[in-house]
This record gives sequence, C-alpha cells and structure tokens, in this order.
Amino acid sequence: MSDWTLEAMEKRLVRYADLKGLKNAFIDARTPGSDRKENFTIIGPGVSENPAQVVHIPEAHGFNIGAARQPFGCTNSQHSHLTAETFVVHTGKWRFVFGANKDEGYIDVEPGDVATVPTHMFRGFEKRDEGTGFLFVVLGHDDPGKVVWAPSVFKMAEDFGLKLLKGGKLIDTTLGEKVPEGAEMEQPPDAAKLRELATPPMSELAKYAVKAADMRANPNSPLSGPGVEEDALIGDVDAGDGFAAGPIIGHWRHDFALRRLKLETGATIPAHSRSEQEVIFVQSGTLEFNWDGGKLILGAGDTLTVPIGLMHGYRNPASADAIAFVIRGAAAPAAPVFAEGRVAAE
Repeated sequence: MSDWTLEAMEKRLVRYADLKGLKNAFIDARTPGSDRKENFTIIGPGVSENPAQVVHIPEAHGFNIGAARQPFGCTNSQHSHLTAETFVVHTGKWRFVFGANKDEGYIDVEPGDVATVPTHMFRGFEKRDEGTGFLFVVLGHDDPGKVVWAPSVFKMAEDFGLKLLKGGKLIDTTLGEKVPEGAEMEQPPDAAKLRELATPPMSELAKYAVKAADMRANPNSPLSGPGVEEDALIGDVDAGDGFAAGPIIGHWRHDFALRRLKLETGATIPAHSRSEQEVIFVQSGTLEFNWDGGKLILGAGDTLTVPIGLMHGYRNPASADAIAFVIRGAAAPAAPVFAEGRVAAE
C-alpha cells in the first residue's frame, strides 16, 4: 500500500474554488486599469512584492505555478522576468502586449491556447472580453527573480501611494506604511537597461504561441492509447519519453516541458511513475487521478502536484473530454515506468 494517503494527496491538490488571491501583490496594484487584478501563487514562492501573498504549496519544484484573474479591460502592466513565463489560457480572451510602451507588437489568445514570453523583454497582458478570465502561469526555476517594471509603472504607482524597495518589497503609504529609515528605493530601468530588454521581432514572438486548434497528438507518447492523446507544446530539447524538442523552442531555456493530455469518455492511462516533478492543471472536463491509496476527482481549474516516483493513473469518468495541461519538471523528461514493469522505449 502506498505511503501516500488520501489525506496527504489532498494537501497536494489546490481546487479552483479554494484559490486565495491578492489584489495588491505588485507595484501597479492601484493604477487605473490594473486595480482589479488578482494574483495567485499556487506552487513555489513566486514573484509577489507583497508578503501577504498566500502560497498554497511552498514545496520547491524547480519551477513556480501562479495565476492571474482579471475582469474585462483590466491590464497587467509592462514588466520583464529573468526566467521563463508561460501562460495557459483557462478562460477569457487576452492580449499580450510587448515593449516598455506597449507599442512593439502583440499576440491575441483565447481559452486552451498557450503562449510563452522570452526572458529579458517587456510584456503585459489585458483581458479583452466581457466577464472575468483566468490565466494559469508557469515561471521557470525555484527562484524566478524579481520583476523589472517599465519606467511608466513607477510614476503611476507613486501617484497612488505605492513605493518599491530595493529587493522587491512593496510599501503602501495609503495604509500608513513607512519607508524604513536608510532603505534604498528601487529605481526605474535606465537607458542602458532598456536596451538590454529590447523586444525581439514579432516574426520570432509569434512562434511562441500555440492555438488550441493547432495542438496535435504525439503518437510516440508512451501515455497514448485508446481515447488518450498527449500533445507536445514546450520542449527545449529532445526528451527520453518519445518527444522531440518543440514545437515551442525559445532562444532562452524553460527547463521544464509542457504537454497537453486529452482523454475521451472512459479512457484510462495505466499506473506509472515519473522521475521528475509532475503538475496537472485541468483545463476542462473531469479527470480522475488514482493510486493504490485512493483516488481524487479533479475539475476544471484544479491543480495537482504528483509526488516523484508515485505509481498513478488517470481516467475520464465523465461524458465530455477531459483536457489537462501537464508540466514536467525537466527540460528532457525521462520515460515513465509502468506498474507492470514495462518501460517506454527511449
């Protein structure tokens, strides 16, 4: 019997309904157009500038999982990251806008699409249709570093009482918070830094997004079978589990692989274990996760992290397709090991 009890596995599951967000996680939190966004840290420390941010699962994975939830017209201001920032669109229509001044190109995405943005360049995003939308976000590495904000963000933030200390701590003067004596303030990027964060041409950036309709099953996936497909999305290099690099390959490293699983009604994936971190995010439908200690039923928007080495399987118990995105915590994931002793060919 597995050491992983149902109670223990439930602690590795974050239900969409249980997400705890923060509306003032960053320096742009009160500026017009950005004051209604919620930020979430689901796995890992994330990059929030506010210590009040709730971290649902702090265990180091080699990457971070976060999310953003925004209503129509709400924007996430222009910023740059030191590590990979990859988006899975759960709900809503969004536009990713590039350049410090939002004038160097854009990509439009909608539910089921995936987009990843290069390191060391400015990006922001805006919710473009009615209602509230949710973006699932993967940030590279255990420590993704601090956000670099565009110069305009600093001025707007100060106008609304927010100041950013060197090292990334946010001070909200409207709440009576004071800048500590002798503390050094974070400064806007200078001209030299802005040149370092130049935007690649749109001909390159367009390669870093995949529409849901263009995702294709990999027949070489060891998880594929009747009613089951696994699609390649992000792969820096060829992997040991039947996946070649790509289709998204950047000029920077992600150091994780992103796949999409699709299970038709009644389809199953037999018990197997992985040698790297595995995080499952359910895009739509219902997915049963099972192991010899029990089973969990996952719904749309739920996130589960699977212990390394745990024998586990999947089943779709519902009448609609189950679609889930999988983050594997290695640039080149190894082949799964199946319970009956079968090892997928490398």
